Amino acid sequence: MTPSSDITVITADQVSDHLPMGTAIAALEDALRSGLDPQDSPARTSVPLEQGSFLLMPGEHGAYAGVKVLTVAPGNPARGLPKIQGNYLLFDAGTLRPLALIDGEVLTAVRTPAVSALAVDRLAPAGASSLLVFGTGPQALYHVRAVAAVRNLTTVTVVGRSEAKTEALLGRLRAEGHDARRGTTADVAEAELITCCTSAREPLFDGALVRENAVVVAMGSHEADAREVDDALLIRSTVYVEDVETALREAGDVIIGIEHGAITSEDLHDLSSLVRSGPRTRSGPAFFKSVGMGWEDLITARAAYENIAPARG
Repeated sequence: MTPSSDITVITADQVSDHLPMGTAIAALEDALRSGLDPQDSPARTSVPLEQGSFLLMPGEHGAYAGVKVLTVAPGNPARGLPKIQGNYLLFDAGTLRPLALIDGEVLTAVRTPAVSALAVDRLAPAGASSLLVFGTGPQALYHVRAVAAVRNLTTVTVVGRSEAKTEALLGRLRAEGHDARRGTTADVAEAELITCCTSAREPLFDGALVRENAVVVAMGSHEADAREVDDALLIRSTVYVEDVETALREAGDVIIGIEHGAITSEDLHDLSSLVRSGPRTRSGPAFFKSVGMGWEDLITARAAYENIAPARG
Protein backbone atom coordinates (compact mmCIF):
# COMPACT_ATOMS: atom_id res chain seq x y z
CA MET A 1 0.00 0.00 0.00
CA THR A 2 1.26 3.46 -0.83
CA PRO A 3 2.09 5.34 2.38
CA SER A 4 -0.08 8.37 3.16
CA SER A 5 3.01 10.58 2.93
CA ASP A 6 2.90 10.00 -0.83
CA ILE A 7 -0.14 12.22 -1.18
CA THR A 8 -0.46 13.81 -4.63
CA VAL A 9 -0.26 17.61 -4.58
CA ILE A 10 -2.28 19.17 -7.40
CA THR A 11 -1.58 22.82 -8.08
CA ALA A 12 -3.84 25.51 -9.49
CA ASP A 13 -1.93 25.42 -12.80
CA GLN A 14 -2.38 21.67 -13.09
CA VAL A 15 -6.14 21.93 -12.54
CA SER A 16 -6.36 24.71 -15.12
CA ASP A 17 -4.23 22.82 -17.64
CA HIS A 18 -5.61 19.29 -17.23
CA LEU A 19 -9.25 19.60 -16.15
CA PRO A 20 -11.24 20.94 -19.13
CA MET A 21 -14.50 22.60 -18.23
CA GLY A 22 -16.38 20.08 -20.34
CA THR A 23 -14.86 17.24 -18.30
CA ALA A 24 -15.96 18.85 -15.03
CA ILE A 25 -19.50 19.39 -16.34
CA ALA A 26 -19.72 15.79 -17.56
CA ALA A 27 -18.44 14.47 -14.21
CA LEU A 28 -21.18 16.32 -12.32
CA GLU A 29 -23.83 15.11 -14.74
CA ASP A 30 -22.62 11.51 -14.55
CA ALA A 31 -22.66 11.59 -10.74
CA LEU A 32 -26.26 12.79 -10.65
CA ARG A 33 -27.34 10.28 -13.29
CA SER A 34 -25.65 7.45 -11.41
CA GLY A 35 -27.65 8.09 -8.25
CA LEU A 36 -25.81 10.73 -6.24
CA ASP A 37 -28.45 12.56 -4.17
CA PRO A 38 -27.50 16.14 -3.22
CA GLN A 39 -29.82 15.82 -0.20
CA ASP A 40 -27.25 13.48 1.34
CA SER A 41 -24.47 16.05 1.10
CA PRO A 42 -23.41 17.29 4.58
CA ALA A 43 -24.20 20.93 5.25
CA ARG A 44 -21.51 23.57 4.96
CA THR A 45 -19.99 24.51 8.33
CA SER A 46 -18.78 28.03 9.07
CA VAL A 47 -16.37 28.55 11.96
CA PRO A 48 -15.76 32.16 13.06
CA LEU A 49 -12.18 33.40 13.22
CA GLU A 50 -10.76 36.71 14.40
CA GLN A 51 -10.13 37.91 10.84
CA GLY A 52 -12.93 36.03 9.11
CA SER A 53 -14.02 32.40 9.09
CA PHE A 54 -13.32 28.83 8.09
CA LEU A 55 -15.70 27.16 5.65
CA LEU A 56 -15.72 23.35 5.84
CA MET A 57 -17.41 21.41 3.04
CA PRO A 58 -17.20 17.59 3.34
CA GLY A 59 -18.59 14.97 0.96
CA GLU A 60 -18.54 11.25 0.18
CA HIS A 61 -19.61 9.32 -2.92
CA GLY A 62 -18.48 6.02 -4.38
CA ALA A 63 -14.76 5.41 -4.04
CA TYR A 64 -13.90 8.83 -2.66
CA ALA A 65 -14.46 11.12 0.30
CA GLY A 66 -13.11 14.59 0.84
CA VAL A 67 -13.34 17.96 2.50
CA LYS A 68 -12.70 21.48 1.29
CA VAL A 69 -11.30 23.88 3.86
CA LEU A 70 -11.49 27.53 2.89
CA THR A 71 -10.73 30.72 4.74
CA VAL A 72 -12.83 33.81 4.14
CA ALA A 73 -10.98 37.01 5.05
CA PRO A 74 -13.08 40.11 4.24
CA GLY A 75 -10.13 42.43 4.85
CA ASN A 76 -7.80 40.71 2.39
CA PRO A 77 -8.76 42.54 -0.83
CA ALA A 78 -7.61 45.81 0.75
CA ARG A 79 -4.27 44.10 1.38
CA GLY A 80 -4.05 42.90 -2.21
CA LEU A 81 -4.77 39.31 -1.15
CA PRO A 82 -7.59 36.94 -2.13
CA LYS A 83 -10.69 37.05 0.05
CA ILE A 84 -11.11 33.27 -0.22
CA GLN A 85 -8.21 30.80 0.05
CA GLY A 86 -7.89 27.13 0.87
CA ASN A 87 -7.39 23.53 -0.24
CA TYR A 88 -9.28 20.33 -0.91
CA LEU A 89 -8.18 17.05 0.70
CA LEU A 90 -9.31 13.94 -1.20
CA PHE A 91 -9.43 10.51 0.49
CA ASP A 92 -9.96 6.91 -0.54
CA ALA A 93 -13.44 6.12 0.81
CA GLY A 94 -12.60 2.52 1.65
CA THR A 95 -9.48 3.12 3.74
CA LEU A 96 -9.79 6.88 4.40
CA ARG A 97 -6.22 7.20 3.17
CA PRO A 98 -5.45 10.71 1.93
CA LEU A 99 -4.87 10.71 -1.80
CA ALA A 100 -4.52 14.30 -2.96
CA LEU A 101 -4.23 17.87 -1.81
CA ILE A 102 -5.80 20.16 -4.43
CA ASP A 103 -5.71 23.94 -4.70
CA GLY A 104 -9.13 24.95 -3.34
CA GLU A 105 -9.32 28.32 -5.04
CA VAL A 106 -9.11 27.01 -8.60
CA LEU A 107 -11.20 23.94 -7.73
CA THR A 108 -14.00 26.28 -6.66
CA ALA A 109 -13.43 28.45 -9.73
CA VAL A 110 -14.09 25.39 -11.92
CA ARG A 111 -16.80 23.54 -9.97
CA THR A 112 -19.17 26.49 -9.46
CA PRO A 113 -19.52 27.46 -13.14
CA ALA A 114 -19.54 23.78 -14.11
CA VAL A 115 -22.70 23.38 -12.02
CA SER A 116 -24.17 26.51 -13.60
CA ALA A 117 -23.35 25.27 -17.10
CA LEU A 118 -24.96 21.90 -16.37
CA ALA A 119 -28.20 23.75 -15.55
CA VAL A 120 -27.84 26.09 -18.55
CA ASP A 121 -27.35 23.13 -20.87
CA ARG A 122 -30.65 21.65 -19.69
CA LEU A 123 -32.63 24.90 -19.67
CA ALA A 124 -31.42 27.11 -22.53
CA PRO A 125 -32.54 26.82 -26.16
CA ALA A 126 -29.97 25.04 -28.30
CA GLY A 127 -29.34 28.22 -30.28
CA ALA A 128 -28.88 30.57 -27.31
CA SER A 129 -25.72 32.51 -28.05
CA SER A 130 -25.73 35.88 -26.23
CA LEU A 131 -24.35 35.91 -22.69
CA LEU A 132 -24.60 38.80 -20.23
CA VAL A 133 -22.27 38.58 -17.23
CA PHE A 134 -22.58 40.60 -14.05
CA GLY A 135 -19.25 40.74 -12.24
CA THR A 136 -15.57 40.99 -13.17
CA GLY A 137 -13.83 38.50 -10.89
CA PRO A 138 -12.65 34.92 -11.40
CA GLN A 139 -16.19 33.52 -11.30
CA ALA A 140 -17.25 35.85 -14.10
CA LEU A 141 -14.36 34.65 -16.27
CA TYR A 142 -14.91 30.98 -15.49
CA HIS A 143 -18.66 31.26 -16.04
CA VAL A 144 -18.00 32.52 -19.57
CA ARG A 145 -15.72 29.53 -20.13
CA ALA A 146 -18.31 27.14 -18.70
CA VAL A 147 -21.25 28.48 -20.69
CA ALA A 148 -19.07 28.46 -23.80
CA ALA A 149 -18.54 24.74 -23.20
CA VAL A 150 -22.27 24.06 -23.64
CA ARG A 151 -23.38 26.80 -26.05
CA ASN A 152 -21.81 28.51 -29.06
CA LEU A 153 -21.47 32.08 -27.80
CA THR A 154 -21.47 34.85 -30.38
CA THR A 155 -21.42 37.77 -27.93
CA VAL A 156 -20.39 38.25 -24.31
CA THR A 157 -21.43 41.45 -22.53
CA VAL A 158 -19.92 42.35 -19.16
CA VAL A 159 -21.48 44.63 -16.53
CA GLY A 160 -19.07 45.65 -13.76
CA ARG A 161 -18.76 48.40 -11.19
CA SER A 162 -15.06 49.03 -11.81
CA GLU A 163 -14.13 50.31 -15.27
CA ALA A 164 -10.56 49.04 -14.88
CA LYS A 165 -11.61 45.54 -13.84
CA THR A 166 -14.26 45.42 -16.54
CA GLU A 167 -11.74 46.36 -19.21
CA ALA A 168 -9.28 43.81 -17.86
CA LEU A 169 -11.89 41.04 -18.09
CA LEU A 170 -12.93 42.14 -21.56
CA GLY A 171 -9.32 42.00 -22.67
CA ARG A 172 -8.97 38.48 -21.28
CA LEU A 173 -12.17 37.33 -22.99
CA ARG A 174 -11.14 38.85 -26.32
CA ALA A 175 -7.79 37.12 -26.04
CA GLU A 176 -9.69 33.84 -25.62
CA GLY A 177 -11.60 34.52 -28.83
CA HIS A 178 -14.85 36.03 -27.59
CA ASP A 179 -16.68 39.01 -29.07
CA ALA A 180 -16.79 40.83 -25.73
CA ARG A 181 -18.05 44.32 -24.90
CA ARG A 182 -18.99 46.44 -21.94
CA GLY A 183 -22.71 46.66 -21.15
CA THR A 184 -25.29 48.03 -18.74
CA THR A 185 -28.21 46.60 -16.80
CA ALA A 186 -30.48 47.50 -19.71
CA ASP A 187 -28.86 44.67 -21.68
CA VAL A 188 -30.90 42.11 -19.73
CA ALA A 189 -33.74 42.85 -22.17
CA GLU A 190 -31.76 41.27 -25.03
CA ALA A 191 -29.59 38.63 -23.40
CA GLU A 192 -30.52 34.97 -23.85
CA LEU A 193 -28.22 33.87 -21.03
CA ILE A 194 -27.46 35.85 -17.87
CA THR A 195 -24.97 34.93 -15.15
CA CYS A 196 -24.75 36.86 -11.88
CA CYS A 197 -21.28 36.47 -10.37
CA THR A 198 -21.10 39.29 -7.83
CA SER A 199 -20.99 40.01 -4.12
CA ALA A 200 -24.14 42.14 -4.40
CA ARG A 201 -26.64 42.01 -1.57
CA GLU A 202 -29.44 43.73 -3.50
CA PRO A 203 -30.92 42.94 -6.94
CA LEU A 204 -28.71 43.83 -9.87
CA PHE A 205 -31.41 44.52 -12.47
CA ASP A 206 -35.15 44.77 -13.11
CA GLY A 207 -36.37 41.22 -13.59
CA ALA A 208 -39.41 42.43 -15.52
CA LEU A 209 -37.07 43.28 -18.43
CA VAL A 210 -35.68 39.75 -18.86
CA ARG A 211 -36.84 38.09 -22.07
CA GLU A 212 -39.31 35.20 -21.89
CA ASN A 213 -36.96 32.43 -23.02
CA ALA A 214 -33.88 33.61 -21.09
CA VAL A 215 -31.97 31.56 -18.54
CA VAL A 216 -30.64 33.42 -15.49
CA VAL A 217 -28.03 32.00 -13.10
CA ALA A 218 -27.19 33.54 -9.73
CA MET A 219 -24.26 32.19 -7.69
CA GLY A 220 -22.88 35.20 -5.83
CA SER A 221 -23.67 34.23 -2.25
CA HIS A 222 -24.70 31.48 0.15
CA GLU A 223 -26.22 33.89 2.66
CA ALA A 224 -29.90 34.04 3.56
CA ASP A 225 -30.03 37.85 3.49
CA ALA A 226 -28.23 38.50 0.17
CA ARG A 227 -29.71 38.37 -3.31
CA GLU A 228 -28.76 39.23 -6.89
CA VAL A 229 -32.22 38.99 -8.50
CA ASP A 230 -35.55 40.57 -7.61
CA ASP A 231 -39.10 39.39 -6.98
CA ALA A 232 -40.15 40.43 -10.47
CA LEU A 233 -37.87 37.79 -11.98
CA LEU A 234 -38.91 35.10 -9.50
CA ILE A 235 -42.62 35.66 -10.13
CA ARG A 236 -42.09 35.10 -13.87
CA SER A 237 -39.62 32.22 -13.65
CA THR A 238 -39.44 28.49 -13.23
CA VAL A 239 -36.98 28.25 -10.33
CA TYR A 240 -34.29 25.59 -9.98
CA VAL A 241 -31.84 25.02 -7.12
CA GLU A 242 -29.12 22.47 -6.36
CA ASP A 243 -31.10 21.04 -3.45
CA VAL A 244 -34.33 22.40 -2.00
CA GLU A 245 -33.42 21.97 1.68
CA THR A 246 -30.04 23.64 1.16
CA ALA A 247 -31.63 26.50 -0.79
CA LEU A 248 -34.15 27.13 1.96
CA ARG A 249 -31.25 27.43 4.39
CA GLU A 250 -28.68 29.39 2.36
CA ALA A 251 -30.08 30.87 -0.87
CA GLY A 252 -31.08 34.45 -0.15
CA ASP A 253 -32.47 34.91 -3.66
CA VAL A 254 -35.20 32.36 -3.00
CA ILE A 255 -35.51 32.83 0.77
CA ILE A 256 -36.26 36.54 0.39
CA GLY A 257 -38.56 35.82 -2.54
CA ILE A 258 -40.52 33.38 -0.38
CA GLU A 259 -40.68 35.90 2.46
CA HIS A 260 -42.09 38.48 0.03
CA GLY A 261 -44.63 36.04 -1.39
CA ALA A 262 -43.13 36.04 -4.89
CA ILE A 263 -42.71 32.24 -4.79
CA THR A 264 -43.27 29.38 -2.35
CA SER A 265 -41.01 26.50 -1.39
CA GLU A 266 -43.19 24.27 -3.60
CA ASP A 267 -42.04 26.32 -6.60
CA LEU A 268 -38.44 25.11 -6.20
CA HIS A 269 -37.19 22.32 -8.48
CA ASP A 270 -33.92 20.51 -7.86
CA LEU A 271 -30.96 20.00 -10.17
CA SER A 272 -30.93 16.21 -10.00
CA SER A 273 -34.51 16.03 -11.29
CA LEU A 274 -33.60 18.49 -14.04
CA VAL A 275 -30.67 16.30 -15.12
CA ARG A 276 -32.53 13.01 -14.91
CA SER A 277 -35.95 14.04 -16.19
CA GLY A 278 -35.38 17.21 -18.16
CA PRO A 279 -36.83 20.73 -17.74
CA ARG A 280 -40.43 21.46 -16.87
CA THR A 281 -42.67 23.20 -19.35
CA ARG A 282 -42.49 26.93 -18.77
CA SER A 283 -43.87 30.14 -20.23
CA GLY A 284 -41.28 32.55 -18.82
CA PRO A 285 -37.58 32.66 -17.93
CA ALA A 286 -35.75 29.88 -16.12
CA PHE A 287 -33.81 30.85 -12.99
CA PHE A 288 -31.10 28.68 -11.42
CA LYS A 289 -29.75 29.59 -7.98
CA SER A 290 -26.49 28.01 -6.82
CA VAL A 291 -24.95 28.26 -3.35
CA GLY A 292 -22.24 25.61 -3.72
CA MET A 293 -22.34 22.19 -2.06
CA GLY A 294 -19.76 19.68 -0.86
CA TRP A 295 -20.76 16.98 -3.35
CA GLU A 296 -19.87 19.31 -6.22
CA ASP A 297 -16.38 19.85 -4.79
CA LEU A 298 -15.93 16.11 -4.31
CA ILE A 299 -16.94 15.18 -7.85
CA THR A 300 -14.79 17.94 -9.35
CA ALA A 301 -11.85 16.96 -7.12
CA ARG A 302 -12.25 13.34 -8.20
CA ALA A 303 -12.19 14.40 -11.86
CA ALA A 304 -9.07 16.48 -11.26
CA TYR A 305 -7.31 13.64 -9.44
CA GLU A 306 -8.21 11.01 -12.03
CA ASN A 307 -7.15 13.31 -14.87
CA ILE A 308 -3.93 14.55 -13.35
CA ALA A 309 -2.51 11.85 -11.07
CA PRO A 310 -1.83 9.26 -13.85
CA ALA A 311 -0.06 11.90 -15.93
CA ARG A 312 2.28 12.55 -13.01
CA GLY A 313 3.39 8.93 -13.13
